[in-house]
Amino acid sequence: MKVYVIGMGVGNPALLTGEALDAAKSCRVLVGARRLLEAFPGAAQKIEASSPARMAEAVRAHEGPAGVLVSGDVGFYSAARSLGALLPEAEIRFLPGISSLQYFCARLGTAWDDARIVSLHGRDCDFCGIAASSPKVFALTGGENSPGALCARLREAGLGAVRVEVGERLSYPDERVTGGNAAELAGRAFDPLSVMLVRNPDARPFPAAHGLPDGAFLRGGTPMTKEEVRAVSVAKLRLRRGMTVWDVGAGTGSVSVEIARVLGEGAVYSVEREPDALALIEQNRAKFGLWNLRPVAGSAPGVLGELPAPAAVFVGGSSGNLAEIVGAALEKNPGARIVVNAVTLETVTEALGCFGRFSLREPDAVQLSVSRVREAGHYHMMQAQNPVWVLSAGGSE
Repeated sequence: MKVYVIGMGVGNPALLTGEALDAAKSCRVLVGARRLLEAFPGAAQKIEASSPARMAEAVRAHEGPAGVLVSGDVGFYSAARSLGALLPEAEIRFLPGISSLQYFCARLGTAWDDARIVSLHGRDCDFCGIAASSPKVFALTGGENSPGALCARLREAGLGAVRVEVGERLSYPDERVTGGNAAELAGRAFDPLSVMLVRNPDARPFPAAHGLPDGAFLRGGTPMTKEEVRAVSVAKLRLRRGMTVWDVGAGTGSVSVEIARVLGEGAVYSVEREPDALALIEQNRAKFGLWNLRPVAGSAPGVLGELPAPAAVFVGGSSGNLAEIVGAALEKNPGARIVVNAVTLETVTEALGCFGRFSLREPDAVQLSVSRVREAGHYHMMQAQNPVWVLSAGGSE
């Protein structure tokens, strides 16, 4: 059986390639969504189908060459992706079309090879984090993730000034392109067939590794995990991009900032009960443009039940509730990685006992003793800092 999978482009049949047009005319049956089938009013037989499974079923039920019509390009977030596996017996030829990305960027007179590309059509991602770290983002929108809703999310994340262009019903006679900043377009209604391009000249790309000096943070009178201890603690978390992490007893948020910069599209939830410390977390979050850092007001373990399951947990302060905090994390994800900072022997004992009680794999304890240079007249002396224990255990293999 011969099957043509035809990329129909953005919708207007005038944008079809000549090869695709000839292939469609040679088919005995055409299968696809109604708006795509309307491009061939004289076709011998047309069958409406949107899902890959239904398309494959319709193709099998008919003899002779069949054409499966898919929107956009066959290799760009397309139903064509699944058809090869669903029709193993068929001789399939994929014919490319003009994607909405290509069309819209050409319409705006801008290149697309430097754009970050995301699809929010039936799926979700940390869109604000991507927009904060990328100079140019192209998004396929749909459902709850309409352009108006996405602009509202950008505005709430402090990114209301970024430039946004929305393309509706591209290539059709009633095509419309609307531009403005995210705050201006937030909450507005757009056609379901819409895409958007976000441009952020102040984007801050995520770094390859953590490592900020203590002087980079706003700290007030709140205790802060020092630079060298942060470096080891964050390394012990064994972070991967996209993770969800808890920072319990976050203080100034210095560890949360380091984590958020590594996670990229992941998220770190900074749990803190002191109002002054929470204000500092918010200020440091804004200073570094980290919209994947999410402050959580309240005491642990009480507020932890509302948070998503963590892949890793850093405990900078437990207020005597370490076992309950670890238990709450492991209840949500038995494979969570746990890292605890301790400055007293009692906390060290409690942490090691907790690791044993929950049978966490590969328990480890490291003591850091750091000395810094200070001037003494014409001389320089080493001044010791308080030693800190970094205890770690658990995590998926």
